[in-house]
Amino acid sequence: MPDTTVLTYGTFDLFHIGHLNLLQRLSDLGDRLIVGVSTDEFNAGKGKTSVVSYEDRAAIVGAIKGVDLVIPENSWDQKERDIREHDVDLFVMGDDWTGRFDDLRELCQVLYLPRTEGVSSTNIKQMLRALDPQHLAEMQEALGVMGRLLSHYQDLS
Repeated sequence: MPDTTVLTYGTFDLFHIGHLNLLQRLSDLGDRLIVGVSTDEFNAGKGKTSVVSYEDRAAIVGAIKGVDLVIPENSWDQKERDIREHDVDLFVMGDDWTGRFDDLRELCQVLYLPRTEGVSSTNIKQMLRALDPQHLAEMQEALGVMGRLLSHYQDLS
């Protein structure tokens, strides 16, 4: 039986359990796992900014057990070329991309997997944005108001 090569792409910023779950599931689907990690330049073209540099994200992904090769993702249209070049049998993306890559079915099997619920780099970034200096000052002021209210109600009892 021939080896099965699996290919996926992602930014893999702020590496979290959802990323690990995905890579482990993908590794279980074949004999060889190739991961395209979006470069900083490609992300900028998509209007995204990564917290972690491409080099560090690629190193993290490459260190995961089951990942055999990390390649840079530089453009949307490289997927067809990568599938041919690496003799890919199965192309897999998260189910938030369902239908987006169906045209690749002419070259290999395409599968969309559900993401890990409750965790995403986008959600983590949104939570971290609340910690900018303006929001910290607002939170500190709100805590001060709450402290005064609690003291006032304590004095009433």
